Amino acid sequence: MKNMSTLKTLVAFRLATAVAAIVLVVSVAVSKDEEPEYPHGDFEDDCSMCHRPEAWTPVEIGPEFDHSKRGFELDGSHDRADCRACHVSLDFGDVGTACASCHADIHQGELGADCARCHTARNFIDRFEMVRSHLATRFPLRGAHRISDCEDCHEPVAQGGYQYVNTPVECVACHRTEYQATVDPDHQASSFPVTCGVCHTTVAWVPAGFNHALAAGTPCASCHLDDYLATTDPNHQTAGFSRQCESCHNTRRWVPASFDGINHDAAFFPIFSGKHQGKWDRCSDCHVNPNSYATFECLQCHEHDDPADLADKHSEVSGTYTYDSQACYGCHPRGDE
Repeated sequence: MKNMSTLKTLVAFRLATAVAAIVLVVSVAVSKDEEPEYPHGDFEDDCSMCHRPEAWTPVEIGPEFDHSKRGFELDGSHDRADCRACHVSLDFGDVGTACASCHADIHQGELGADCARCHTARNFIDRFEMVRSHLATRFPLRGAHRISDCEDCHEPVAQGGYQYVNTPVECVACHRTEYQATVDPDHQASSFPVTCGVCHTTVAWVPAGFNHALAAGTPCASCHLDDYLATTDPNHQTAGFSRQCESCHNTRRWVPASFDGINHDAAFFPIFSGKHQGKWDRCSDCHVNPNSYATFECLQCHEHDDPADLADKHSEVSGTYTYDSQACYGCHPRGDE
C-alpha cells in the first residue's frame, strides 16, 4: 500500500510539472505575438518604409517615402531640416503645418500669422519677399533702404521681439545722429529743417543736393560764411565785400564767380565785354592791392619796354599824359584806343 501511495504522489507531481511547463510555453508564445503600443499616433504606413527586419533601429527612411502626400511638402530649407526639428515626439500625427508650429513669432503677432508674406522655405530671411511686402505699407522701401537691415529701423523691444507696428517713417527718426554730427555745413547751428528729403535722397545719403528755391529769404552767408572768410582772391573780409553772396555767385555752382552781379561793366570797367573779355582769370590780375579794390593796375598786362617811346606816342596829350595806371584809366575808361 505504501508503494502505491508513493507512486500516486510521483505521478501527480510530474503531471503538475508538465502542466506548468505547458502554461509557461503558451504564455511566452502569447506574449511574443502581442504587438507593442503603436508610437506614431494617426500616422499609418508600411513599417518597412523606415524599419529593417534585421534591426529595428537605426531608422532609415526609404526613397519611396513622399512627405508631400502627408500634407506638407518639404521644399527649400525644409528638405534639409532634421526630422526631429519638427517631430519632437514619435507621434507623427501631432505636428501642425502652420509656420508658428515650429518658428517662434518674434513679431509678437503684430504682423499676423501669414509668415509667407515675408518668409519663404528657400530662405527664412528672404529680402525680395520682405521688400515686396513692404510696398503695401506706408513706407515702401526705395533706393538704399532696400538693402538696409531690418534692425536699422525696427528696434528691439521687450520679450526679444522687434517693433513693426507704429514704427515712425520720418527720416529724422533714423538719421538724427547724422543730422547732429554734420558740420559742413553745421545743420543745427544753421537751423536746417529735419525734413532730410530736402537735400538727401534714398539712393545715397551723400552726396547731398540742395534746392535753393526752398531757402528763399535765407541769407547765403548762413551756409557759406566759411567760404566767404576763407577766400583770398580776392580777400572778401579785407576788401569789405558784401555778404550778399548772390552778387557774384549763383545757385548753379559756387565757382567760378562773376563780379557782374553788381554790374562791373557798367559801373566800373568792361571786363565781361569789350576788349578785356576773356583776358583775365582772377580779380588779382588787375586789383593788386587786396586791401583796396579802388587800386588797380594796367601796366602789368599792358607792359611797355620804353616809357619814353610811349610818351612820344602820347605827345599830343603831353599835358595830361603820365606813365601811370590811373592816368590810363582816365583816358581809356572803357578800355578803347
